[in-house]
Amino acid sequence: MKPLSIKLTDLADEILIIILKKLYNVDVLYSLIGVNKRFRRITHDATFAGHLTLLYKFDDIISPLPDPMLDRICSQILPSIHHKIKSLKLESTSMDRILATNYPNLNGLGLYGLDVEKAISLFTDDTTFTRINKDQITSFVIDINKNKNKNKISRDMISSFLFPHIFAMFINLQYLNIAPPAISYQPLSFWTSHPTVISSNLLELHVLVEFFTDCLYLLDAAVSINFIHFMLILLEKLPNLRCFSLYCDMRTHEYDALIIPLLHRMLNLEELDLQLNNVYRNKGFIDGNSLKEDIVNYMTQLNKFAFNIRTFNPSSNLINLPSNEDIQRTFKEFKNTQIISCVDYFQKRWCGFCHIYSYPYRMKSYDNLTNNFSGGLFNYVKRVSLYDDHPFEYEFFRQIAQSFPFIKNLTIVNDKPQKNKLQRKSKKVDNQDLSIIEYPHLIYLYLSHAHDDYVEQFLVDAEMCLSNNVYLSVDYEALRRVTENFTSHATRINCAKLHRLHLHGKYEMTTFLKDYFPQTNIL
Repeated sequence: MKPLSIKLTDLADEILIIILKKLYNVDVLYSLIGVNKRFRRITHDATFAGHLTLLYKFDDIISPLPDPMLDRICSQILPSIHHKIKSLKLESTSMDRILATNYPNLNGLGLYGLDVEKAISLFTDDTTFTRINKDQITSFVIDINKNKNKNKISRDMISSFLFPHIFAMFINLQYLNIAPPAISYQPLSFWTSHPTVISSNLLELHVLVEFFTDCLYLLDAAVSINFIHFMLILLEKLPNLRCFSLYCDMRTHEYDALIIPLLHRMLNLEELDLQLNNVYRNKGFIDGNSLKEDIVNYMTQLNKFAFNIRTFNPSSNLINLPSNEDIQRTFKEFKNTQIISCVDYFQKRWCGFCHIYSYPYRMKSYDNLTNNFSGGLFNYVKRVSLYDDHPFEYEFFRQIAQSFPFIKNLTIVNDKPQKNKLQRKSKKVDNQDLSIIEYPHLIYLYLSHAHDDYVEQFLVDAEMCLSNNVYLSVDYEALRRVTENFTSHATRINCAKLHRLHLHGKYEMTTFLKDYFPQTNIL
């Protein structure tokens, strides 16, 4: 029997389009246009050529297309499909050249990797948008790089200048996204410059703000309400709002006083996304009952509710407090959504934590994960922090690697020694199989507040396989003990993979230290 051989040209057009749409469309256009008439017809199809991303993005880093590719795209490809293009995603260095072509059906524009000066020039010097029908633009994304030297100036310019000018230029805007959320972005604030009235056509707004009050300013501007008095704002309704997302990574004590009253203004909300990572609340954990009584019952039109809420409850009495099973039972009426909960109590700190979230989990970070972690698959998570006052054992780290396959940043805070360490070493002596745990994408490892056992587990190559170019933050004395004064062969391979080493505590740059990390930048 001959082996089955199927060529790309043997596939039906519908299947080819499905395959090609999973690739970078700019690579497909560059590679296939001009090959033959069939590929030309497919790549010219509106479902494929209608939405083009003419940049490369990896780990929130924006890169331009190579010059030869950009030359061909601008001179040959775009002129032949310009009438099919409905949306473009561009980066700062090539946007002027690409926008020199006329796009009669363009209604969506995304500009990425701009500095503040470039962003401002777009609206003071209109040459970039000369060939665009600005009244036709309904979707606009502008991604502005954080200005490390002039953060406050950058923030104020975006708030006071760009915000009103965007609405003045694109009068029919329905979707606006300013600085998509990432760790490096600078939040905006409207304390010094309140926003003008937002276009009545706007249906969806994404913006990272510094204070909760900034959120109120924007909402009031959206419904033409002047900022008169803070308590008055809390009484005004927002009947036209259909979708609302609130992400807060900072500690908040005002869940009941501010957030709940704000949500009560949104009578006709259809979609709600709450991401509250650090809520301090004396009146108990936020659970299914409180979400239903305080939020769901007020929103009769709500059909999609995603949340990720972590509550901190200080208590001098850790008796008769709700268990994880108790919290899970409060979600019995959330029948169409899988809800995960995790409850932890810390006796020495006289406090408890309750983490509840709808699954699948869509955030890029998962903080303060403990031994009570129930597992699951978290493909979006890149940053994880572990904390507990009970030891993390060897198999726990295997579970973390399996649950977070794309983890890049790991922090461990735990000063308790592992209990099963001797048992694990005895299995090695008896040649029992203990497979190596792999973290193939890990590039940031923070162990400065971790017991020696965790430093050892991550550095001994018989237990852990690290990627190359890892940044390690660790206590000097712990590292010295684990590496046996920088002589151990068991830790040498993983230590050789370190790109940067940040040592905490007093230390001298000895010859042993230098020789053990010959290619590492020691900080």
